[in-house]
Amino acid sequence: MRRFLVNYAARHRHPANIGLHAIGLPVTFLLPLGLLAAGEAFYALLAFVGGYALQFLGHAIEGNDAGEVVLVKRWLGLPAVPIAPQYLDRATPPDALGDPSTGAKSDAASSETASP
Repeated sequence: MRRFLVNYAARHRHPANIGLHAIGLPVTFLLPLGLLAAGEAFYALLAFVGGYALQFLGHAIEGNDAGEVVLVKRWLGLPAVPIAPQYLDRATPPDALGDPSTGAKSDAASSETASP
């Protein structure tokens, strides 16, 4: 769990990304549950999509790929940007970085689950 949190913190540093995730995560996962319980499936779907859009916008502002995008790119053998280039020179644990050109992680971090 500690490694996941270190990796998450390394990929979410820009204040706008942090703010958009603070709004987007509950809108993506909690609000739809309440809407589904109230029988509002259409609005639950809208909330889910809208919450994810906020998180993807945050990663676009940060300059890195969202966790799901990193995961899909790795499956396809494509280069991914797990950590925004402007943060690579800061004190980030090496196992959280991986190779920014390929998105490959070190063996120690390869078991991590990607997050938005």
